[in-house]
Amino acid sequence: MSAKRNIVTLDGPAGVGKTTLAKRVAEAMGIAYMDTGAMYRTLGWKLGAQAASLDEAVLAERLAACTFSLSGSGAATVLAVNGVPVGNEIRTEEVGMLASIVAKLPAVRDALKKAQQAMGEATPLVAEGRDMGTVVFPEARCKIFLDATPQERARRRFDQLVSMGDSPDLEALTEQIRQRDEQDRNRAIAPLRPADDAVIVDTTSLDIDGVFEEIMRHVRTA
Repeated sequence: MSAKRNIVTLDGPAGVGKTTLAKRVAEAMGIAYMDTGAMYRTLGWKLGAQAASLDEAVLAERLAACTFSLSGSGAATVLAVNGVPVGNEIRTEEVGMLASIVAKLPAVRDALKKAQQAMGEATPLVAEGRDMGTVVFPEARCKIFLDATPQERARRRFDQLVSMGDSPDLEALTEQIRQRDEQDRNRAIAPLRPADDAVIVDTTSLDIDGVFEEIMRHVRTA
């Protein structure tokens, strides 16, 4: 079965709901969900803050020692590295910062691209990220690009943080999202943009159920 029949990609900027929707789409399709952000976090956690200053040969050796795999499907999909399931140790703010550091390294991006493509060869999956449809899986069966205004994405993040007991600053969140957008859309390597053949879904005025139904409508006809 070709990759075009196996892969659904969900790309888009920070705060647009990719993770929630990708899990739900994978669940509906009965296939695996690939959390690319978790893969970058895992390498950030393993390589540490010194990753950017490592000798190229040393970095290559350490990257080669990390083998990713997927098992299960939908929200129950398990991402493992070297056979060990990835856990909550990668979900801290500190590891998030490390992931941001390693994501800028071409060697890391290349290693994860190969790992992601290998998993796509091994199993049907829904892949969410920022360059899944443009760089990693250009031959995907269905490509979705989710978007929403920075103000709406900040409001959603604000509500999420409030529900967790935090007291966020909505104006600061909006500015952070604007800055993240600027960085992601203008970076030299794999800038955030829709694939030429992607379906663009503006989620600004849609609830999560509405976005899910819109995605599935395109998946069913792809």
